[in-house]
Amino acid sequence: MAGRKKAPHLFAAIDVGSFELCMKIFEISAKGLRQIDSIRHRLALGTDSYTTHKISYEKMEELFRILQEFTHIMKTYRVKEYQAYGTSALRETENTELLLDQIRNRSGIALDILSNSEQRFLDYKAIASRGEQFNKIIEKGTAIVDIGGGNIQLSLFDKGSLIITQSLKLGVLRLHERLQNIQPRSSQVEELLDEMICGQLHIFKKIYMKDREICNLIIMDDYLSGRFTDAVTEADENRVATAKDFLAFAEALKTQGREEVADRLEMEEESVDLLKISTGIMKRVVEAFDAETIWVPGASLCDGIAYEYAERKQFKIAERDFEQDIIACAGTISKRYQGSHKRSEAIERIALAIFDGMRAAHGMGERERLLLRLAAILHDCGKFINMTNVGECSHAIILNTEIIGLSHLERSMVADIVKYNHTAFDYVDDAPGALTVAKLTAILRIANALDKSQKQKITDMQARLLEDKLQICVDAGEDLLFEQERFRTHASFFEEVYGIRPVIVHHE
Repeated sequence: MAGRKKAPHLFAAIDVGSFELCMKIFEISAKGLRQIDSIRHRLALGTDSYTTHKISYEKMEELFRILQEFTHIMKTYRVKEYQAYGTSALRETENTELLLDQIRNRSGIALDILSNSEQRFLDYKAIASRGEQFNKIIEKGTAIVDIGGGNIQLSLFDKGSLIITQSLKLGVLRLHERLQNIQPRSSQVEELLDEMICGQLHIFKKIYMKDREICNLIIMDDYLSGRFTDAVTEADENRVATAKDFLAFAEALKTQGREEVADRLEMEEESVDLLKISTGIMKRVVEAFDAETIWVPGASLCDGIAYEYAERKQFKIAERDFEQDIIACAGTISKRYQGSHKRSEAIERIALAIFDGMRAAHGMGERERLLLRLAAILHDCGKFINMTNVGECSHAIILNTEIIGLSHLERSMVADIVKYNHTAFDYVDDAPGALTVAKLTAILRIANALDKSQKQKITDMQARLLEDKLQICVDAGEDLLFEQERFRTHASFFEEVYGIRPVIVHHE
């Protein structure tokens, strides 16, 4: 008997951004995502939080009013499930938890705050949900330029794989506020933007690009995306234009007044300055990367939120393996700090075999398995700084390096697992994720011990639970005397965490 098809879901995605609030209503079914409605309200929360780290009483009252309106619209559509996220404007306030409590009480909407890496990952999913067009473009050197109010995110792809992603504090509202503080003459604006933007782009190129060629750019933003392709007649039906067309658009925009631009592009006058800054950022990226084509997919954070919901509900929307992108980012970080690829691969293989062989005992799921993989890949990155203090140095590197798709808590957990792989475990029972960190550290220590000689002696292994023992069956091309000595040292912590004794058994 064929499986029953999932009934369509009505779902609302809410983005409380730095410049505006947006809610999109979607119908999600086996056929994909279908947008039913989109509601936008301009509210520049970022102009407060980026300068004072607080949001004024008047803007909070307006925020409550808009969210109450969103609640009413959801009831009208009979939406039963929604997801609401706040981004950098709320993330950078001093009293975020108080604000979230007030929002919940005044509007009835439970709002969560996205870390920068989580937000950009959802943006990336929104773009990737365009399917074939996205996969075709990233076959050549490509950069996603995700321009927000507080930051921009540059993500590099080559041969279909994500290579690196990096956040720069060059967001539209942030730059706008800085220009407002300086109050330059109109003739000085371009030079000031050069000084604010080009230095950071130069450093990014020097560290991350080297000889890599970027042929394509993908724009994701709230101000430029729709206006550019509408204004450029040469853009094809897939919203792809040449870099030459974009630079011509940017040059024309620079010389036109606010009223003229608003008239020509059918937009509010008060948004023109932000459009010009967004265009100025993109112009300098185009010139710095010497790109050939620009794709404007027209995706938004709300699309990414809906995509994530559809994934969670197991609707098949697209085929891309996003977990592999997270792993690829960790691999790039390891490579940057001269990590041993062969050793990381061996430790990862052993650690995952242990994890999979004792699922009944540890009770962890696929997300914890991913954190273990990341810890195995990054287990020795701190050696680049100090070979006698690997744990602490690795911890500092991971905590201060963005890994797209991980929350701040998850990145902190990976950093702790790597740290305690090298140092004595520090029990802090009330620390978020402490139990998971202990469990994964115990597994990583055993895996690390089984390749302590760094010779990858184990050619095959299996792990299975037998009453109060974890039997690790190994095939090895050489003797494991050194590994067994280290294994005994780390087995006591494993036994302490799980109440199970790990033992090595050689295959007959």
